[in-house]
Amino acid sequence: MKKAASIVVLISGSGSNLQSIIEACQSDQINGQIKRVISNRPKAFGLQRASEAGIDTLCIDHTKFDSRSAFDAELAKRIIELNPDIVVLAGFMRILTPEFVAIFEGKLLNIHPSLLPKYPGLNTHQRAIDDEQKQAGVTVHFVTAELDGGPSILQAKVPILNSDNADTLAAKVLIEEHKIYPQVIAWLAEERLKLIDGDAFLDQHKLPEHGYKAD
Repeated sequence: MKKAASIVVLISGSGSNLQSIIEACQSDQINGQIKRVISNRPKAFGLQRASEAGIDTLCIDHTKFDSRSAFDAELAKRIIELNPDIVVLAGFMRILTPEFVAIFEGKLLNIHPSLLPKYPGLNTHQRAIDDEQKQAGVTVHFVTAELDGGPSILQAKVPILNSDNADTLAAKVLIEEHKIYPQVIAWLAEERLKLIDGDAFLDQHKLPEHGYKAD
């Protein structure tokens, strides 16, 4: 068996996706070990989840920095010191500078609660409902300098019902998030997944424009 991949997870909030990743590592779905969980918010509940799992935690409070680039420089420094194989954004509510992204290109993953390229940014569920979409979903993608614009890897869809509001739709999408994010991290940990010249490849095959579709 290959050496377990070292993983750093960045969070800002409750850390429900972090929890799914912790459990996937514990069950060997992911051949990896989370070396550190970093939050930009001191009261993020995800820090408690990490501590309870025996994982090193760190808070780098973004409000203590004069600029986005200064914060990103400190964040990068504290990640680089661990030399991780994978850096996971799990509800990390910061727009990262191109300089930061360039350091970790090819090992930096994000999950976004829409079927990209539809609805980058915030308020994805309400925007899908307002546009009378029939489906919503979630996308795991490589991070590039373009916000929510890196190549898609895996998507999962959920139906939008007439009775749905933003909260009920978010809850349905979150269930799928917890399924597909550990899957993609497992692929990257096994070195099956690669970013090559701006495109995502799995098992040496270029992925479709919007990534694979989960079953």
